[in-house]
Amino acid sequence: MAYRLEREESVVGGLKRVVTNEIESASDHLSGKKKINRDKAVHEARKSIKKVRALLRLMRGELGEVFDDENGHLRDIAGRLSELRDAFVMVQSLDALRKLYAKDAGTKLRAIRAGLLRKRSECARPQDIANVLEDAATALSRARKRAQTWPLKTDGYDAIAPGFEGIYRAGRKALKKAHKHPSPDNFHHLRKRVKDHWYHVRLLENLWTDVMSAYEKSLKDLETWLGDDHNLTVLKERILAEPAYYGSEKDIDLLFGLIDKHQKELRDKALALAARIYEQKPRQMTQHMNHLWETWRSEPRVAADAISAA
Repeated sequence: MAYRLEREESVVGGLKRVVTNEIESASDHLSGKKKINRDKAVHEARKSIKKVRALLRLMRGELGEVFDDENGHLRDIAGRLSELRDAFVMVQSLDALRKLYAKDAGTKLRAIRAGLLRKRSECARPQDIANVLEDAATALSRARKRAQTWPLKTDGYDAIAPGFEGIYRAGRKALKKAHKHPSPDNFHHLRKRVKDHWYHVRLLENLWTDVMSAYEKSLKDLETWLGDDHNLTVLKERILAEPAYYGSEKDIDLLFGLIDKHQKELRDKALALAARIYEQKPRQMTQHMNHLWETWRSEPRVAADAISAA
């Protein structure tokens, strides 16, 4: 079943089902059960882990100490995979930048790309990668079993309302901070809160109106722009750490100029869109979602009443 709550299940049951499915998906990708290449498998596994961590934050109030333990375990697993992911994404980010600014870049950034590929090969010893993937898959299997014992008791919308409102409120604060102090760290923090809120909205997909569908699309766009911005920051930091490894000073200056130019475009768009996404006050957003929830949950009764009256 999909990453969303279903009408016929309890909220507790639905959340545990979604968590179990996502952990199983991540484990299957890392263990090679999915017939896709390694880079795609790592990407999909990390995505599933992020979805689970978003749901942990949604239920943080009920989980208590379990939240810290489980979030820490999943963070460690994701951290082991991040180096594999970063090496792949750095090349992708450079290629996207070269395509976007083809007239400026031309063939001048080939040496930098070659350096990124060499570095990727150096970090990609087959046995080391196999060990990382195997250890991560094993740790995920343990996490899946523990998820069934999470101390979730509250049901209905009351189970998710505090976490939903809290993450939305955190996003508003992160936006304000990024607007006032536009540092890479602040934009990255905003991205994490946007991603959490996006996953929470997706979890409630069955409640959506046309307006909420458009809202979800805006969240997806915002997360993509902030993700591209972060990838460019990581690319710049990677090259700054060993500039001589990647090419001439002239080529690196050109690349950094293009990075700065594109990051300004991405951040300007992101701030404008985020202002619209977070224009509602947290309590208003929660009440709006509660109204959608009550409408959705009452639909079977409405249909049954209509049949009885016929």
